Amino acid sequence: MVSENLLALLVCPMDQKSSLRREGDSLVCTRCGLRFAIKDDIPNMLIEEAELPPGCASLSDLECARAGDTRLDVP
Repeated sequence: MVSENLLALLVCPMDQKSSLRREGDSLVCTRCGLRFAIKDDIPNMLIEEAELPPGCASLSDLECARAGDTRLDVP
């Protein structure tokens, strides 16, 4: 399980500031809803491997990307 101390340090890699919440075997961004899988107690924070929230077909559909709050080139 991801500890509360680690969870308090982690942020969504899309905007590099939004907090994450634990949902089952995933961490979910509280802003955009990206879902990062946890395997063997290690969260996979790679954006390319994250699960998009319902209603988003690509990373550019995420709220933070539409608002221009990412430091990434979002296709």
